[in-house]
Amino acid sequence: MAEERHFSRRVPAIIAIVVAVVCVGLLALLVRDRWNRPQVKPPSVAESTTTGQAARSAGADVLPSDRKLSVEPTPAAPPPVQPANPN
Repeated sequence: MAEERHFSRRVPAIIAIVVAVVCVGLLALLVRDRWNRPQVKPPSVAESTTTGQAARSAGADVLPSDRKLSVEPTPAAPPPVQPANPN
């Protein structure tokens, strides 16, 4: 009688568990990055921290950003065209 090969189910189960753990870890990192926004430091704080040191070593300055306008201006549009035949 020929010996039948018996495949162990342990190896595929271990591989499936490892893949599941990796997927859960990646999902957790994506959710964390999505919900936790980076902390933006004002220039006065950034000047004295690692950000300011890195900027100075690269030859850059840390300046405040331009403020956004509270009311955006309306874009310039061409004047309305009069109809050729008003009747």
